[in-house]
Amino acid sequence: MYFRDLVTLTTSSFLTYRMRSFLTGLGIAIGIAAVILLTSIGEGLHQFVLNEFSQFGTNIVAIQPGKTQTQGGNIGVLGSVRQLSLDDAIALRDLPYVENVNASVMGNAELRANGKTRRTTVFGEGRNFAQAFTMKVQSGSFWPDEDNEQARAFVVLGSKVRQELFPGQNPLGQYLRVGGQRYRVVGVMEPKGQVLGLDLDDAVFIPVARAMELLNRPGLMEIQVSYRPSADVDTVIRIITERLKERHGREDFTVISQEQALEVLGSVLDVITFAVGALGGISLLVGAVGILTIMTMAVTERTAEIGLLRALGARERQVLTLFLSEAMLLSAMGGLMGLALGVGIAQALHLLFPALPVHTPWLFAVLAELTAITIGLAAGVAPALRAARLDPVEALHAE
Repeated sequence: MYFRDLVTLTTSSFLTYRMRSFLTGLGIAIGIAAVILLTSIGEGLHQFVLNEFSQFGTNIVAIQPGKTQTQGGNIGVLGSVRQLSLDDAIALRDLPYVENVNASVMGNAELRANGKTRRTTVFGEGRNFAQAFTMKVQSGSFWPDEDNEQARAFVVLGSKVRQELFPGQNPLGQYLRVGGQRYRVVGVMEPKGQVLGLDLDDAVFIPVARAMELLNRPGLMEIQVSYRPSADVDTVIRIITERLKERHGREDFTVISQEQALEVLGSVLDVITFAVGALGGISLLVGAVGILTIMTMAVTERTAEIGLLRALGARERQVLTLFLSEAMLLSAMGGLMGLALGVGIAQALHLLFPALPVHTPWLFAVLAELTAITIGLAAGVAPALRAARLDPVEALHAE
């Protein structure tokens, strides 16, 4: 059988039973659409969260007070956690591979300026904050103080705070009260937007020593260390751990690299994406059952046609190929319809809800279409074998 004849016979059957073919393909289309829609949302969420974490760079190590893994019973005062201090942060600056060290605390306080009052997030940061997190100051600068204990009352404004408290004015050199204390504005940050729900534009930044006093904190919430991109992260973690163990006498802190956090987060999001895709796969199974049913009915209805083909010299393999091609065509058309439906719904949801991250990789689309064709092939095997094995004489006598 020539390829042209195969295409003609396959498409003629498809066109003759248009409604039945459409409904059969619709089962596959719904399954593919569900897979594409769910994986698009899952992949969009995946990329959104990874971008949120990585926008500050991936060569960052965070040190937090307390050990994440503990064992044994209560050992009283010996089990208490030593707070991270400014001296700990200073001690890390001269380590190999270290580029920037930033000590950090966070809280909220009331702001007052130009007769206006509002409450917002207050970040206590070191002088290397902007360099460590690749953030930019739009105007002015961060504080140049080397001595954190005697940090001056300087404040850097987030872009939203600047617009609300100093509209149409140049805030540099003006004064702002933070928690009742008077601070001089020395800089304004570039707009950064929200990071994991935290609006960095609706915030102010003050020296960490001042923030510890203002927020009544005995120690730092975290120390961030940025290291050279060419350095091995495990080596950086090891030398940081050794230095802090020398100072604390034991390992009562936790060191987490940005790479480790991204790997764990990526693994979790991969599982979520796979899970939502598997849910859509249930619809594909239903579509496969539909193709199996329709193709079985087609063999019964076209028994006489099959007998005629065999009488004209068609071999079993050619009849088998014909029916498998019809099953694959049904599933392929259903798959394409499902791709269009799934991508369309995903983009419509993104237009209606711009905050919903949606992304459909081409790889997902190609795999979905190949899956649809494979399902059609698998579902059509049994009916095709039955058609190929019909006795020509008996088939010709069928009504």
